[in-house]
Formats: sequence, structure tokens, C-alpha cells
Amino acid sequence: MIMASSPVVVSSSVLVEKKDVGLSAFRSQAATFAFSAPASKKRAFGKIVSVMAPQQSERKTSTTGAVKTGMTMTEKILARASEKSQLSPGENVWVNVDVLMTHDVCGPGAFGIFKKEFGENAKVWDREKLVVIPEHYIFTTDERANRNVDILRDFCTEQNIKYFYDIKDLGNFRANPDYKGVCHVALAQEGHCRPGEVLLGTDSHTCTAGAFGQFATGIGITDAGFVLGTGKLLLKVPPTLKFVMDGEMPDYLLAKDLILQIIGEISVAGATYKSMEFVGSTVESLTMEERMTLCNMVVEAGGKNGVIPADSTTYKYLQDKTSVSYEPVYSDGQARFLSEYRFDVSKLEPLVAKPHSPDNRALARECKDVKIDRVYIGSCTGGKTEDFMAAAKVFLASGKKVKVPTFLVPATQKVWMDIYSIPVPGSGGKTCSQIFEEAGCDTPASPNCGACLGGPRDTYARMNEPQVCVSTTNRNFPGRMGHKEGQIYLASPYTAAASALTGFVTDPREFLQ
Repeated sequence: MIMASSPVVVSSSVLVEKKDVGLSAFRSQAATFAFSAPASKKRAFGKIVSVMAPQQSERKTSTTGAVKTGMTMTEKILARASEKSQLSPGENVWVNVDVLMTHDVCGPGAFGIFKKEFGENAKVWDREKLVVIPEHYIFTTDERANRNVDILRDFCTEQNIKYFYDIKDLGNFRANPDYKGVCHVALAQEGHCRPGEVLLGTDSHTCTAGAFGQFATGIGITDAGFVLGTGKLLLKVPPTLKFVMDGEMPDYLLAKDLILQIIGEISVAGATYKSMEFVGSTVESLTMEERMTLCNMVVEAGGKNGVIPADSTTYKYLQDKTSVSYEPVYSDGQARFLSEYRFDVSKLEPLVAKPHSPDNRALARECKDVKIDRVYIGSCTGGKTEDFMAAAKVFLASGKKVKVPTFLVPATQKVWMDIYSIPVPGSGGKTCSQIFEEAGCDTPASPNCGACLGGPRDTYARMNEPQVCVSTTNRNFPGRMGHKEGQIYLASPYTAAASALTGFVTDPREFLQ
């Protein structure tokens, strides 16, 4: 139920009808929607010979003429990639993949499946469309983690993969000019994210790239093994939820607050196998990095993908990053959305997600009595250049020192360099690194996924004790950052920095107003 004083309004009616979209099930109960499809029989194949499109029932010509039905952005992208003129939610289609990304955790398994199914001497479908990024368990003495990076290196050398961002010297990441760091940020910085394309990755947060107006989603290693050999994947077209965000963004809010508001509204299952399309004046005002934060956490709501229409902000970001031509697509005016949510962002307040679920939403000011043990700023969600600039802004405004250990883990090597080189506005020329040092934070660490997902016990900033942490990461399930009794409060960089200064969960308005 949505209260009258709430800043969000949810449409209470289904915006499409079953007969229009071809869904096998569509029902509405108090603005809750369910979607199901007939179960398919499992079949085992000894050898893959070719990829064939499933048979489609013949479409009958409309009595009013050949009038096409409006499509959403996601439907248009998948239609183009499957060489179809029209698609509807629920259809299964073979999609041509533009980019496949994998990393050190899932790469070895995907490569193993590829060789098992296509042959030891098989070649990948396109050596320039595979991007391999070591990032998860890098700066560790764990032998199995180190072995995984070796497997990536051997495969990429054998296959002559063009985009392998290798690291050999673990003692000094800067001695590895090819090394990048967190895959979802590196993909954007290196120009692999382009409007209108299909990007698949063996990581659930691959949905981050939807910020560029493309279809981006995570897949498993079996699917990745198949894509490696064929460049195709069978995908079911998801229905789309539309999120309209309008109003001037208060200077104490960040995109992390917006996505926590949405997840808290629809729950961690509210967008299961659905596309989440973000539009509105607020979204249009966001930078690319903030848009990436918004799309990054759609999977925490169960979403198949998140997507934002490409615009001048997108094109400017891509200007010096890619020479590959691209063609953006946009939802038709007559596109059918499963449901529409509207937010007046000007009325929102800083939020946190309390343990142990991303939808356990609360106002930061409501948690002011929660004592914390540490703060963590980093990850694909909260470890970008602008995230650190935001944290530095709070530290600068306070002029105080942190009261709890504050760990800083840049997402990529470029972000690390930005921390040490870009002046923070209003600081008199000081960089983030100088402000962090004056505030008593830990020295910025080597760029990688770090403690976001725990990792080996010697991972920097891993929670090895049952502590309370405010973090700019994306998940707060038991054990996510290490100790299974640890408590994680998900928050924006503003809120994380403010909390570091007080030792309690803190609304950043205490320092920004």
C-alpha cells in the first residue's frame, strides 16, 4: 500500500493486456504482477552442430493493415540482435552477442565448458568481442585464486584475445599497465559499452552497462561457454517496468539513494526477469557514472536488465572511448509496459538498506543510534571516481577526522589515479587522496573488487569479525563481506562518509547543509 504522504506513486492498473503481448500468464492483484511461461523439457546433446532459431507460429496479418506494435528499448535491442522486425515479452529468440565479458572467478569454468563442447582446439567465435578482466581475487596469496588468473592468461594467449587486461606483478598493480580492475567500470572506461548493443557477462552486475542504452545482463558459465563457440544465446524477451523519476535532485542525494528507494518499494523480487527502464528529468540530469549506479543494482530487485535511453551525456562520455559505430534505440510512444512507477525525487531523503537484504530500506536519520565499526567505500556500485569525490566532499565540509576505520578501494587503475590527481571542487586544489589522509582514512588500496564479496581471508578490508559496516557496495546478505555474523548497511558515498565521521549511521545532511 502506498501512503498519501509517500514521495512515490505506483500505477495500480496493468498497462497492457494478455492478448497484446503474448504472455502465457498475466494477472494483476493489488499492483502485484506475476509472469510465467510453460516449462520446457530438458534435452541432452552430444555435439553442437549448429544454432537454429526455434520455430515460430505464423503471424496473421492485422485486419487494419500491416501495423507494427510499439516496442520498448529492450524489445527493440533484442529484435535487432535476433534479426526480427517485431518481438513481444515471453518470446524466446536466438540473439547475436556484441560483447561477452568474463573474469577470474567464472572465466576458467566457461573456458572449460567451451573446450569440452566444441573441442580442445576450437577457436572462439570472435577474438575481438571477448573481454577478459581479472578483478575479483587478485591481491591475495590464495593459490587457487592465483591459479584462476593463470588459466585466463593461458586461454587468452592460446586464443589471441585482443582485450585481456592482465596482471602479473601482484606486489605493485601500477607495474601492470594492462591491468584495469573491476570489470563493470573497466568495460565503460575502455569503450566496450555502446548504445543499442547486446553485452553479456559472467557476473550478475553486468546490468551496469544498461546505463549506456544497451541490453546488458549476467549469464552463467554454461551459457558463456556456448557464446564463446557460437556468438549466440537463446534469450527470453522480458516485459518492462518503467520508472519515471522527475524533480530536482537534492544536493544530499546520490543515485544510490534512488535505487535503494526503488528496491525498497518493489522488493528484491519485484522485477524478477523483467527489464527496468529509467526515464524522467532526474535521470536525464545524472552523469554516466551515476546512471551506472542506478542500473548496477537492478539485479538486486531480480531484474533481468536495467536500461537508460542514450542522450548527449552518453555520447560525450563515449567520444574518446570507442571508434566502433553504434545505433541507439528508444522506446516507442505506443510501447507497452508491465507497470509504471513515478517518483518525485525532490522529496526523497538519504537512505540505507539495513541487514540483511537490499530491500530492507530505512531513512538514514532513523538509524542514527546504530553504532558502527567500520566504513567501506568501493566496488562496481560505489568505487567510481565520482563516488570518491562525493565522499571527499563530506570529509572536506566537516573538517573532522573519521572515528572508525574507513577503507577505500578504487574500482579501477584509472579511478585510483583520479583520486591522486583531480582537485576536489571547493578544496583549494586538494585531491581526494589528500582529503582522505587529513580525515584519517586508510590509504586507497589496489583497485579490485576487494571485500565486496568477502573473498580469501587475506583480502583487504574483509570482515573477518562480526562487525557492523556501512558500505557503498550492493549486497548485505549474511557473509557477503566475510564474516557471516557481520552486519552491512548499504548506503551512498555521502552517507558512508558521514557515518565514518560520527561512528554511527548518519544522515549526510548533518555535514552538507
